[in-house]
Amino acid sequence: MSGSPFFKLSGAGNDFVALVGPAAEPHEAQVRAWCRRGLSLGADGVFTLERRRGGARMRHYNADGSRADLCLNGSRCAARLALHLGWGDGKVELVTDAGVLRARRTGDDRVAVELPDIVGRPEARSLEWSGQRHDGFYLRVGVPHFVLPWPESLRDAPVAELGAPLRRHPDLGADGANVNFVRYVAPGHCELRTFERGVEAETLACGTGVVATVAAGTAAGRLELPASALTSGGYELSVRGGGEGPLVLEGDARILASGDLLAGADAVPAPPLWS
Repeated sequence: MSGSPFFKLSGAGNDFVALVGPAAEPHEAQVRAWCRRGLSLGADGVFTLERRRGGARMRHYNADGSRADLCLNGSRCAARLALHLGWGDGKVELVTDAGVLRARRTGDDRVAVELPDIVGRPEARSLEWSGQRHDGFYLRVGVPHFVLPWPESLRDAPVAELGAPLRRHPDLGADGANVNFVRYVAPGHCELRTFERGVEAETLACGTGVVATVAAGTAAGRLELPASALTSGGYELSVRGGGEGPLVLEGDARILASGDLLAGADAVPAPPLWS
């Protein structure tokens, strides 16, 4: 795809490379190369966007090249890009692998997205690792999440050290799950840091993680809607709705740059195997 146009976007700190109407979907090696920070464009993921009647079709790829049924920050960015391209008058329907999302622009760099019936019921789970039990909640928001309440400041939470083994914990199934470290601060506010599968590292934000964290918090009586969540990127994402209507996730979604993918973006070596 050398010479193909691309956009770079960020949704509250989740950053993405976007291809509009590509001649072909990118293959795993290309996605992995483009997402390598310092060696290529660098991103948490890649999505493609095609115009459809009444909206757009989005396909999302994790940084490791795998497909994901849903990425809510990526979806909000895809909606932001579709509207930038003139594919809707302030609102757009976005077809994802998890269903159709209705999105609308709520400010210069803010997008809200309505969630269809994709938020699962939180299930209490206790995971054992290195001789300790970690009590939290498992649920799916298009993709699986483990929400882990953290009793102290998230500043020193072991997101990398603990998030990595819990993300692949056998009790979370073969696919594992994203791991959200959350501190419930007030009835309408929480803070969270997320270790994301597919990226295999902490990201600056996770939209499905915010929804999962809020859903677990309301089920446990720790949160009330509407609720906001402070993420590692410094942005707050808000969740409202519920009851008779759909949940709505709203927050930052910005177009950062556009350009052309050149051959150098693909020419990325494999990670070193140190002796």
